[in-house]
Amino acid sequence: MKLIVTKDYEEMSKVAAKEISDFINSKPEAVLGLATGGTPKGLYEELIKLNKQEIVDFSNVTSINLDEYIGLSGEHEQSYRYFMDHNFFNYINIDKSKTFVPNGLADNIDLECIEYDKKIAELGGIDLQLLGIGSNGHIGFNEPAEYLYMGTHQTNLAKDTIEANSRFFKSIDEVPRKAITMGIGGIMKAKKIVLLASGENKAEVVKELVSGKITTEVPASMLQMHRDVVIVIDEAAAKFLSLHSGEYIKSSSGL
Repeated sequence: MKLIVTKDYEEMSKVAAKEISDFINSKPEAVLGLATGGTPKGLYEELIKLNKQEIVDFSNVTSINLDEYIGLSGEHEQSYRYFMDHNFFNYINIDKSKTFVPNGLADNIDLECIEYDKKIAELGGIDLQLLGIGSNGHIGFNEPAEYLYMGTHQTNLAKDTIEANSRFFKSIDEVPRKAITMGIGGIMKAKKIVLLASGENKAEVVKELVSGKITTEVPASMLQMHRDVVIVIDEAAAKFLSLHSGEYIKSSSGL
């Protein structure tokens, strides 16, 4: 596990963008697992800039998203398909037919989950998985629980998650209560993982992720068992970490 601490959100986004662009340049036909939410928006803005500058090329990249709300169409402004199109895909040279997001309106959600895992397998697995982390430790929509699912599945969103995501909706009553999410097993199969966290409100869970016990009550703690994880956080999110020289990389403004 490599930990990179940056000065602020802007630098975190730039460092993570370089991490991902370097990966794509080393493997142009990479399969990227992508995430949504407030945290990766800056990263996507930086990747768009790099693409416009011809520093990174997405023409041969395939993407597969972590999750989607059940009950929202891809045209709904709060769906994750809409988020990806309007915050990333529409501005880069990626083939839209090679961008995959679960179908939250599928007639048979369980079958949609099975087919989603089949698609990942057909693609040869995920080369690099981008993650955020919820204040309760969720990754994707794998919420704290007594047990966690391996494969893609439908899940009930935790109260904390509904409250956190309500800022994107007109009211908390509009937030969907269910979602399709890639399972912990699918995430852990990714060859490389890049996780982002920003802000003091993530400091406690970042501490649990980096140095806490491995427990299903903090799903992100499972990442401690992965062979190649890069965690990029800002100083606010690192507030409760006891960092010593050699254990982490402190990024400079020059990246």
